[in-house]
Amino acid sequence: MTEQAAIEQVETPVTADDIADDLRSLGVTPGETLIVHSSVSALGWVAGQQQAVVEGLQRAVTEAGTLVVPTHSPQFSDCERWSNPPVPDAWVEEMPERMPPFRPAATPSRGVGAVPECFRTYPDTVRSRHPEYSFAAWGADAEAIVADHRYDNGLGDGSPLAEVYDRSGRVLLLGVGHSVNTSLHLAEHRADYETDQVYHRAPVIEDGERVMVEYEDIAGDTTDFEDVGAAFESEVGITEGTVGAGDAKLLDQPDLVDFAVEWFEANR
Repeated sequence: MTEQAAIEQVETPVTADDIADDLRSLGVTPGETLIVHSSVSALGWVAGQQQAVVEGLQRAVTEAGTLVVPTHSPQFSDCERWSNPPVPDAWVEEMPERMPPFRPAATPSRGVGAVPECFRTYPDTVRSRHPEYSFAAWGADAEAIVADHRYDNGLGDGSPLAEVYDRSGRVLLLGVGHSVNTSLHLAEHRADYETDQVYHRAPVIEDGERVMVEYEDIAGDTTDFEDVGAAFESEVGITEGTVGAGDAKLLDQPDLVDFAVEWFEANR
């Protein structure tokens, strides 16, 4: 969306306070645990862009609650699976050795939008250690949610997604759909169906030293995430509203994950 189109969506610029007020009207409450997926461009013309979205989210949840966002870095994934574009076969074996180590405080996120990349740099925000599937968190339970993020099955149990589940957290889809709803990956890991395992190798920092970690994960598949999300909305229900000029959806994360486990087992 162009900036001109964003201006035409709203009567006045959307501010951080507007975002906080709209989130409260949607049902976001101070003190809750909230995992957020967002598109700043979907909200209309926002004064301060992604920074205003971050601060609006913080004001809605308050320091008594906890915000969680995906800060994934697929540049640390197995390059043999890269397809847009693929890399030459001769590069594959040595790619991890050529990469700098993943650094939670410095490595940029990629492919998750402008809000997470801004959020991860905010004071008192902490980021998990996973080189590909990290999450950043801010608020009362931030440290506990991102601590000890398992390398293997990085979106399953032992991940920040499972920590959100254990805290009866909720999912906020802010101008985006279920195709980017990472909580559905937790359901993939918990569901009982046949899946392929993918091998990973990536450099990280441990005890101040560069080390190469090796781990396995399931081959996740997002192609049916919109289908399972639509089924959940129809059969269980969500809260819908607007934030700025954008559509917003608020839903219970444990209910979603439990529903999706059964859906995947029946439909995959």
